[in-house]
Amino acid sequence: MKFTPAGVAGAWLIDPEPVTDARGAFARVFCEEEFVAKGLETRFRQHSVSQNVARGTLRGLHFQRDPYGEAKVVACQRGAIYDVCVDLRPDSPTFRQWRAAELTAGNRRRFYIPVGCAHGFQTLTDDAEVFYLISTPYQPAASAGVRFDDPAFGVEWPLPVSVISDKDRLWPDFTY
Repeated sequence: MKFTPAGVAGAWLIDPEPVTDARGAFARVFCEEEFVAKGLETRFRQHSVSQNVARGTLRGLHFQRDPYGEAKVVACQRGAIYDVCVDLRPDSPTFRQWRAAELTAGNRRRFYIPVGCAHGFQTLTDDAEVFYLISTPYQPAASAGVRFDDPAFGVEWPLPVSVISDKDRLWPDFTY
């Protein structure tokens, strides 16, 4: 696996390094030792999948409040998404900054989102499926978010929003 800093402190893009032969390809997508060497979470207590029907669907920007903060490894298994990480950690050198990566079924790239960051994505294709490894099980009382178009961050989404939940559309502006 190839780890590339994603531009938000503690966030990484993880690319498989496939070995190919006449049968096809084989690549590791998780290795505990390599994650430990980078100081990343290795215990993922919840695995989730998000199915999205329409291109332009936006989910996020989500996080869980302490003590239920969650690290995530996000991958797109079908279609393509624009995946976003927003740093909400006041003591971080990249506080209030965001970075995005295109994750596709074809590139098999993963995005490691550290604890204390909000996460969201927009589908670039119809019928996109997103897979998550999540370090902390979902806690409804700790569920939180910031609005996708909050001016405090200025996230630039690639498409007009075609589908969004009321909850995601109505998250409050970020305040600190």
